[in-house]
This record gives sequence, C-alpha cells and structure tokens, in this order.
Amino acid sequence: MQRASRLKRELSLLTTEPPPGITCWQKESQLDDLQAQILGGVDTPYEKGIFNLEILVPERYPFEPPKIRFLTPIYHPNIDSAGRICLDVLKLPPKGAWRPSLNISTLLTSIQLLMAEPNPDDPLMADISSEYKYNKQLFLLNAREWTEKYASQ
Repeated sequence: MQRASRLKRELSLLTTEPPPGITCWQKESQLDDLQAQILGGVDTPYEKGIFNLEILVPERYPFEPPKIRFLTPIYHPNIDSAGRICLDVLKLPPKGAWRPSLNISTLLTSIQLLMAEPNPDDPLMADISSEYKYNKQLFLLNAREWTEKYASQ
C-alpha cells in the first residue's frame, strides 16, 4: 500500500512540477510500468534529441531502485545497445548508491546529467569510452549522428 501511494505522489509531482527537459507518465493503468522522455541537453551531442525510456518499478520499491532503460538508441559510453544504463544510483549498495530517499524524478535528472557528462572510467561500452577519452571529436560526431538518426522527431 505504501508503495502505491508513494508512486502516485511521485507521478503527481512529475506531472505538476517536472524537472526541466523531462516528462514521465504511466503506461495504461499500470502504476509500476512507466514511460519517460528526456530531451537532449543544449550544447551536448544529444541536443534536439528526444529519448524515450522505460521504467519498471519493482515490488520492493522504494527499498529497491526502479529498472530504467533507454528505448531510443543512444551513442554513449555508459549506455549499452540494449539501453541499459551504468549509473550508481540505479544499483543497490554495496556496488550502488540507491537509497529509499531517492525518487524517480531524481533518477531521471541523474540520467540527464550522465547524458551531458559521460563517465568514461566506468563504461558499459569500452570502445565508445576510449573514443570519448582519446578522440572526442569523433565521439561527438558519432553521438550527433545517432541523435539525428534515432532521436529526432
């Protein structure tokens, strides 16, 4: 019961006061199956892109983090081809930094920040990571190309 009321409160806040560039909504009438969109940040290779994400809220939420993945392909060192995201707040301790005090809005904002500032030292995609580290121009070109190809409306 606690989970349902918390999710309703979070969704209501996401609707009335969404973080800039982020929208989130329920899929059909499933409270634990959400969709989100993140707009690519200004001055990033993802600018003007609209990225769709899937959020699955586990039974034990908020004691367990939601499973979030990109549905829109994105060229990024911390996001793999299946849309999985390497981000500490999406994992439970000891390896992760998830805490029950965090919420879906915070997670989506963290993902938006990760898009703007990749972490090449903790990559899911080693080749993209080394490109980001050693050939930034090529990385930016590829990321812009993917954004145009997959995230343009």
